[in-house]
Amino acid sequence: MSGTRTARGIHSAAQPVPPPSPRRRPLPPRPAHSAVGQLHAARMGLAEAAEATSPAVRYVCAHLAALRAAAAVLASKEPLETHRRGRPRSVWVLLPEAEPALREWAAFFAAGADKRAAAEAGLPRAVTPREAEELLHDADVFVTLVEDTLGITAQPTLPVPEAS
Repeated sequence: MSGTRTARGIHSAAQPVPPPSPRRRPLPPRPAHSAVGQLHAARMGLAEAAEATSPAVRYVCAHLAALRAAAAVLASKEPLETHRRGRPRSVWVLLPEAEPALREWAAFFAAGADKRAAAEAGLPRAVTPREAEELLHDADVFVTLVEDTLGITAQPTLPVPEAS
């Protein structure tokens, strides 16, 4: 058998040796995972919260908008250790490590996570109308602060058209 010996074995003279595959390059971040994408989703969540008629839905949408804004901060920073002892770490735990100036906001929204979970589960009286309004206001302030911190201009969201 005539052929050439390579690290990959013996190839006949008739079959060319395939070139080595180029090193895998990391894919660019998907828009939904970028800081801008997360902030856009946060603004959309605030718009949805503002239009919600149920206090529970308003609270959940506002809290999730804040969560997305926090994710925007994390997306803009160097990767952090997201697991300790095999357990995932909350965005609210990671946020102060990424941006210490947002420590109090992280504690505030972390404290509301159980209330959001109760509202998502449909528990009656989990959230009062006043709590929902206050959280919507606070989430709006937080999203704006994150936009300012990251130097990203707020993109106004268009109102969702009502179904006819």
